[in-house]
Amino acid sequence: MGKRVVVTGMGALTPIGNSINEFLDGIINGKNGVNLISTFDTTHFKTKFACELKGFVPENHFDRKELRKLDLFCQYALVAAQEAVTNSNIDLNAVDKTRVGVIWGSAYGGVNTLEEQVFDYVRHGNIPRFTPFFLPRMIINIGAALIAIKYGFKGINYAPVAACASSNVAILDGLNQIRMGNADIILCGGSEAAIAETGIGAFNAAMALSTNNDEYETACRPFDTSRDGFVMAEGAGAIVLEELEHAQRRGANIYAEIIGGAMTCDAYHITAPHPDGEGVNRAMTLTMQNAQINASQVDYINGHSTSTPLGDLCELKAICDVFGDHTKNISVSATKSMTGHLLGAAGVIEAIACINAVKNNIIPPTINTANVDPLISSELNLTLGIAQKREVNVAMNNTFGFGGQNVITLFRKYNA
Repeated sequence: MGKRVVVTGMGALTPIGNSINEFLDGIINGKNGVNLISTFDTTHFKTKFACELKGFVPENHFDRKELRKLDLFCQYALVAAQEAVTNSNIDLNAVDKTRVGVIWGSAYGGVNTLEEQVFDYVRHGNIPRFTPFFLPRMIINIGAALIAIKYGFKGINYAPVAACASSNVAILDGLNQIRMGNADIILCGGSEAAIAETGIGAFNAAMALSTNNDEYETACRPFDTSRDGFVMAEGAGAIVLEELEHAQRRGANIYAEIIGGAMTCDAYHITAPHPDGEGVNRAMTLTMQNAQINASQVDYINGHSTSTPLGDLCELKAICDVFGDHTKNISVSATKSMTGHLLGAAGVIEAIACINAVKNNIIPPTINTANVDPLISSELNLTLGIAQKREVNVAMNNTFGFGGQNVITLFRKYNA
């Protein structure tokens, strides 16, 4: 198993709160982050709503010269990372920065930069006048690089890309790197800024987004019989993973312990999940084996549960198959019903929800679900409407991505 790894810092920038405390308050109180898209004209788009950030002003965080170098997804990354670093109380003058790494995921990367530069190219008669910051604003690994440059973190640094599971891969990789002794601290997370013309248009073309414009405020309704697709979101999340003894030596505040994880691939379809949830089943089973726990010890699952007709059913079927009679004792919720789907940043945001569940013994609710799909097992506790207080010792974080990638991480209440 190697070294024990704990969570010592968190940061969040989300459609329901621009700080970790605002975000956690939002998910416990069922806050809804959806609104009509404000950043471009949606007249000709099938979907006219998303979960945008509220009140985020880049100039409050960066000077104008710096902003010229930063795509939105990088701005979000730096803001969430700064909160996590501050929250962790790391003494940047005392820590060995050669043993501090950054693993930061994204699915879309600098899509806003790509749009801006290509649109300008066409508008100006196909004359190539690209900004010298085009590439460094667009490439997906730049989020990890910028965080490292800001703090001087000289350890492991890269960007895993696994579609909507990307930031959960970052967390799993961070766990494994520390377990193997390759780092003392790794800042893990992800950021996404895909509420753009190409982002909305592409997912509309893939028939993945909800088009329920008449009821957009409740369109993200996981498990509901009338669900018709996910709701796009933007933002970032960050957690600080730290080797336990290193954290203890510096007197760090420990939120939870991360005890395991696993990855599988459906190897089935470019966008659709395996109808039997076979890959998800194996990922959850392997995660528990990796953590050396049994199914009866899991108390809460934060589902990937995006509010798509097929995806929700496949995941819940896999949960029932894996947990059997214990299914009725597990609380399951879909926090995307509040935040929307942050794509590559979803995994870390939902990891934070799991960490909060084990830290404070509370299950965030699934909102907007009025009529549970009759194909869903009645054995499942879907925690609808309001948060549930209960003892939570172990929480599982499920994330899946286009291409059939399944990534699970597992968190436990910290006991010295």
